[in-house]
Amino acid sequence: MLNNDVLRSLRYSLDLGDAQMADIIQLGGLQVAASQVSAVLKKDDEEGFQACDDELMAHFLDGLVYFKRGKDDSRPPQPFELPVTNNMVLKKLRVAFELKEDDMHAIMQSVDCPVSKPEMSALFRKAGHSNYRPCGDQFLRNFLRGLTLRLRG
Repeated sequence: MLNNDVLRSLRYSLDLGDAQMADIIQLGGLQVAASQVSAVLKKDDEEGFQACDDELMAHFLDGLVYFKRGKDDSRPPQPFELPVTNNMVLKKLRVAFELKEDDMHAIMQSVDCPVSKPEMSALFRKAGHSNYRPCGDQFLRNFLRGLTLRLRG
């Protein structure tokens, strides 16, 4: 799934403005202007559209974790994993919103996309694990839609 689509979806879910999005990215350790965030959040066919690279997305996801849960200065920051995959987006969102396995299943059920426990746990395994399963774009899209329903009602 395109990073721009994920950012737009999360912006809508959390009801954030461009300045707040820039603040979240800065929490993740990257200095960015609100105008750059605005360009990344535009639709593909709009004038001034800018593609969101993996580095910006990684900083946003880390910043979102800090924004939702707070920053623990006693622990060193986690190294960035690049490229950003759908599985990584799913993992970071689970951490940021403190979602348990039952919460994840409820979110997917709310958008009529039931997932079994083994299928869900396969998405959170390391890439080299024998039971690892890559997260598809449709699954992430459904999860973001369910998360929006959960947050906005």
